[in-house]
Amino acid sequence: MRADSKEEHGAVAHNPMAIGLKLAPCLLVVELVSPTASTGQGGDLARRRYQKGQILFSKSRQLWLGRYREDTIRPDGSVIRARPQIVLGTKKELPTQRLAARKLDEILSRINDCAYQPTRIATVAEFAARWREEVLAKRKPSTVRSANSHLDSHILPQLGKLRLDQVGPENQQVFVNQLAGASRKTVLNILSTLSSMLATAKNWGFSSGEIALRKLVLPERNVHVPAHFTRSQVESILSLANEPWRTFFIVLALTGLRAGEALGLQWPDIDFHHKCIHVRRSAWYGKAQSTKSKASAAPVTLPDALANVLRQYHSIWTANPEGWLFATRNNRPPSSNNVVEYRLWPILDALDIPRCGLHAFRHSVASFIVDAGYSPEVAKQQLRHTDARTTLNYIHLRGGITERAMADVSNSLKLDAVGREQGKGSQYIQ
Repeated sequence: MRADSKEEHGAVAHNPMAIGLKLAPCLLVVELVSPTASTGQGGDLARRRYQKGQILFSKSRQLWLGRYREDTIRPDGSVIRARPQIVLGTKKELPTQRLAARKLDEILSRINDCAYQPTRIATVAEFAARWREEVLAKRKPSTVRSANSHLDSHILPQLGKLRLDQVGPENQQVFVNQLAGASRKTVLNILSTLSSMLATAKNWGFSSGEIALRKLVLPERNVHVPAHFTRSQVESILSLANEPWRTFFIVLALTGLRAGEALGLQWPDIDFHHKCIHVRRSAWYGKAQSTKSKASAAPVTLPDALANVLRQYHSIWTANPEGWLFATRNNRPPSSNNVVEYRLWPILDALDIPRCGLHAFRHSVASFIVDAGYSPEVAKQQLRHTDARTTLNYIHLRGGITERAMADVSNSLKLDAVGREQGKGSQYIQ
């Protein structure tokens, strides 16, 4: 080693196992070899059965880096020798080279294990093609549509050329930042698709990163209040609606069903005897699919008023082979988008109510339940939410209710129980 190398690049603690020192701009490279390493002819490093790797120190970044060799399997089945470089820690975290080497040994224990098998690698785009075919295609049509949109519009354009193992916290944050303008919920939905794909890759033996939401800075929660109807607005909507949509809107307003669940109802689902509605399926673009979750498949209460409406509706109902309560001329459930655009919006426009979707009925039901004096837990059960925090986002109390509530609270306190003179203290805060 040249005598001036220490002054130019900084010192590395002496290690009797070091067999060479390679210099690079701002980097010190020390290749470590175990005394018991088994080598092939000519000391070919690729033939070693046990490796210690290399320790590198970046003076500009004050970081210890580790470099090692690893066999990887490409998507086409070919095996290549990769040489990853990873961050071991900062100079503050690992003050000496020996501590950095110990950290690298921990990482290399997986590769040096007798049962080690070459790692499978692929780019995000390469694996996405397989994931669409083998996994996504087996999901519900609604899930397939949204996931494909996330992949084609965001994930593949931004991350497609990266290897799966390169999608770490830093690249994830860059990806989130590139979604500027999207709402927090949209960003979470896109990350959910990416997370599902990366989890599958890891389960299949690919070297893959994982989504770490706690390490990401996400968009702030919107102050936006979801659309909902007041009692008078619901009554006005029903007064202008024609059959079968009047009955359909009543079902939404008296059950809190999701639009797809209501459109997916068949007459055997209406249990007049036990006063409940069995939610067995959901309709999506004219096709039946499973409900959103297992909790969504729970039956909901059938109020007497709704039971009477459904009995009257059955007398004028146009029969179809599958027994759909609401069907098109093709004997299939209508698309919720068409119901909104051609049945709901004209009524909202006539009533000067801002346009919104059918989900506004579901928000209204939660509000009506709590407004009637019942706890949010009752609304949670009726809406079949798995998390009570979700239900709280659905509750929108009518104006004046908090004033009356606080009036009751103030009237319940005996403010004159203690005499004014007895309760009088210093006028100054101590």
